[in-house]
Amino acid sequence: MTSPAVQGPGRRANAGWGRDTGRTTPPAQRGRLRIADRVLARIAWLAARDTLAAATAATPTAVAGEPPRVAVSVSGRSARIRVGVDLPFPSDLAALAGAVRDAVAERVGALTGIPVREVVVVVERLLLPEAPVAERAEGGEGEEL
Repeated sequence: MTSPAVQGPGRRANAGWGRDTGRTTPPAQRGRLRIADRVLARIAWLAARDTLAAATAATPTAVAGEPPRVAVSVSGRSARIRVGVDLPFPSDLAALAGAVRDAVAERVGALTGIPVREVVVVVERLLLPEAPVAERAEGGEGEEL
């Protein structure tokens, strides 16, 4: 048995907490969802990290760099994302940056429903392959650019 609705000043007898929130209102019209910028940034970070891990796993001489750095700006109903990455050198930098850009835009849009207007990938450092142990002993250590 259901209890009767409480009535009084400021209270309504129908179900729900506001106008048009009853069972007869379609779910898409019952309120609002706000996704924090940090959630979009985390999704973008994971997408960039996964893409870079898959790309560098195929290159045996690649060294791991810093994790991607992500900044998100949401204006209106779309997002702009900036991703800073460290990429192995030599490699096809344009292809790697493009893969990161595509993965970030696709995953953020798919998981949040917020269209991504722009993804800017900034290559912040190039990572040289580590020198073999024999070269290090002779003083020829690999350096970062």
